[in-house]
Amino acid sequence: MKQVKIGLFFILIALQACKNKVEEQKPILDTTKTDYYTEPYRPQFHFSPEEMWMNDPNGLVYHKGVYHLFYQYYPDDIVWGPMHWGHAISTDLAHWKHKPIALYLDELGFIFSGSAVVDENNTSGFGSDGNPALGAIFTYHDMKGEEAGRDDFQTQGIAYSLDNGDTWTKFKGNPVLENEGIRDFRDPKVMRYEPLQSWVMTLVAGDHAKFYTSKNLKDWELTGEFGKDQGAHGGVWECPDLFQLQVEGTDEKKWVLLISINPGAPNGGSGTQYFIGDFDGKTFTSDQKENRWIDWGTDNYAGVTYNNAPNDERIFIGWMSNWAYARDTPTEKWRSAMTVPRKLSLRKIGDTYSLINYPVDGLENLREQGIRKTIRLEAGEKDSLAFDHFNRAEVQFTTAAKDFRLVFKNDKEQQLVLTLDSEKSVFYLDRTRSGKTDFQENFGDTVQEMPIDHLPQEAFEVRILLDYSSVEVFINKGQYVMTAQVFPNEHYILLDIENTSEAILEFNNFEINKVKGIW
Repeated sequence: MKQVKIGLFFILIALQACKNKVEEQKPILDTTKTDYYTEPYRPQFHFSPEEMWMNDPNGLVYHKGVYHLFYQYYPDDIVWGPMHWGHAISTDLAHWKHKPIALYLDELGFIFSGSAVVDENNTSGFGSDGNPALGAIFTYHDMKGEEAGRDDFQTQGIAYSLDNGDTWTKFKGNPVLENEGIRDFRDPKVMRYEPLQSWVMTLVAGDHAKFYTSKNLKDWELTGEFGKDQGAHGGVWECPDLFQLQVEGTDEKKWVLLISINPGAPNGGSGTQYFIGDFDGKTFTSDQKENRWIDWGTDNYAGVTYNNAPNDERIFIGWMSNWAYARDTPTEKWRSAMTVPRKLSLRKIGDTYSLINYPVDGLENLREQGIRKTIRLEAGEKDSLAFDHFNRAEVQFTTAAKDFRLVFKNDKEQQLVLTLDSEKSVFYLDRTRSGKTDFQENFGDTVQEMPIDHLPQEAFEVRILLDYSSVEVFINKGQYVMTAQVFPNEHYILLDIENTSEAILEFNNFEINKVKGIW
């Protein structure tokens, strides 16, 4: 949830920033220091800011061989504050290079979430022949307007870059989309819809999505709405994304709408739901009845996908945190990280279309071979495996077993427990004794649950990515996914594998691999 009660303190900070820092370029930290990116809980193969606060990924776009990652950023503290767009780039979606702040707040407000596009045909007039502009479309949050009690304090603005994102110029005609009086009116995700030769903006408005079209990225017309009576509504809708995917193994294509919601996720706090349906260039429709979630863990929020990615792939990155405790996690120099980049696909399972998300191929290049073996356990039997530390590791295997428990442990009797239970058709992620949990009262108080009703009877893959302060679990190549933060006082160094069934358990192609650091 964007913090909408800013207070006088933040307003004063923002006004000073507007006066002194609008065009300032924040220097990159000295990466030659021996402590660079080695602080306690610092992710080693997930993106995190060099310092200070980060939340939602923004403006994910690929252009001229570069994947751009913009993100909500406050450069003056490790708690949420006046928002900027931070910036990083990658050529492989594994290694990242930090760039100076891309967008500073100005007299129209903070720079909230949004998206970026490549204006190949120069519809905006910002570019030129042979040098199309990158366009960033974002929400302005007017601090004075909110404090004055107005409902129109969020509008949409645009900026453009002619040097592949290194520098940005804000459009003098901002805002390009005014607000007629909706308090939560934000997070524009823009895409190109070629059948109508137009741009489409998906925007959230409190409890539903709105769709706008434009020929030039500047003049927008409302064409449709969706969701007032569909989907989960336990909190405010945020960070929409609309795109088309081909169903695996078929020629059929369907449209997918992502909507983040806070609170109201299945395991508490923040989460991202999805809808499968159709889009006619003006509005989205879906006959989906049940609530569906891209990730059942507590720590994958506000995720969106890349525009203009190679081979029309749909690549997703989420913010690996939860507004229930995001400002309290036990880090000191920086706060928050992103999920690993994931490729999205559509798979039809029975009569249902399921959105699959699975790590992109480039992450496999970070592996360093570790343990290889076959696990075979009698009913009730347990095996224990030691590893240097599991907090920079990948565990992977295939199995047809539906009842087992994996316990990652350290010498301080802290443990992360993953359990598959066939009787209840549930996968459990238990971080109640995983390490530091008392920094916030709800962080470690419950066991997270994920229904697995449609897990295949035959063998399936389990892949687990553990970093210094996170775990990501992918079951059956991303059919079921859970992401959660963990903060052990020491690295996990032991894995107990327990057969909780009355039959023989087999894990085939079992691997424990070290994952190389990306910094």
